[in-house]
Amino acid sequence: MNATLACVLALAVGTYAFRLAGPVLHGRVELPDRVQELLTTGATVLLVALLATVALTEGRDFAGWARPAGVLVGGVLAWRRAPFAVVVVAASAVTALLRLAGVS
Repeated sequence: MNATLACVLALAVGTYAFRLAGPVLHGRVELPDRVQELLTTGATVLLVALLATVALTEGRDFAGWARPAGVLVGGVLAWRRAPFAVVVVAASAVTALLRLAGVS
């Protein structure tokens, strides 16, 4: 077996173990409230960091102002609990219109 196949199999087993751990350990492991709060905050921070990275960069350069504006519009609509299709279409439309107007 070559090294690439071994790595893929190891990652597959690890991924399956993580997915299986939730249902198997549900009800057996009790996390303190503080740990649950920290996990929730950590997940939120990671999602915001991912959003900022994707919204603001293209490769190693700044993505321009149109994309962050579209992401901002989509974020506000999602926060206001607009339907998903409305969020996607509005964010895309804002970005496209700004790029059509010459804002990069």
